[in-house]
Amino acid sequence: MSLITPDFGLLFWMTLIFGIVFFVLAKFGFPVILGMVNKRADRIETSLRQAEEADRQLKEMAEEQKRMIEEARREQARILNEAAASGEKLIQEAKEQAKAQTSAMIEQAREEIRIEQDTARRQIADEVTGLAIEVAEKLVRGHLDTAEKQSALIDKMIEEARANRNPVN
Repeated sequence: MSLITPDFGLLFWMTLIFGIVFFVLAKFGFPVILGMVNKRADRIETSLRQAEEADRQLKEMAEEQKRMIEEARREQARILNEAAASGEKLIQEAKEQAKAQTSAMIEQAREEIRIEQDTARRQIADEVTGLAIEVAEKLVRGHLDTAEKQSALIDKMIEEARANRNPVN
């Protein structure tokens, strides 16, 4: 037997053994192997579908997240605008209240000044009157120091009083 050219018997038995092994594999091995390959293909296909679904859900979630972030930004802007407007309103109200209080205080101060001026005028008038009476009293005493001067003054006043009652004379 030569290594390069096999004998007819060797070829027969090799072919027969190959056929038996192939038949056994075809009957029992290939269906199991094909079943496992099909199962693996199904699992891979299922995994791909699940991955695609997960990817789609991730994209949807990313879009939802973007939408929520944008909505949160709009809400934040709205709140900030409202806070700014509210702050401006409070400042304006405080200014108006301060102006009103200032005006009221100024008016009250003017009233107090007017009252003080009136009081001071009355006091000055009372003092001037008192001084005028004292001066007149001193002058009258100086002019009426004698009984003759007093009688002459009384007579003169009576004549003036009569003249004022009868203006036709």
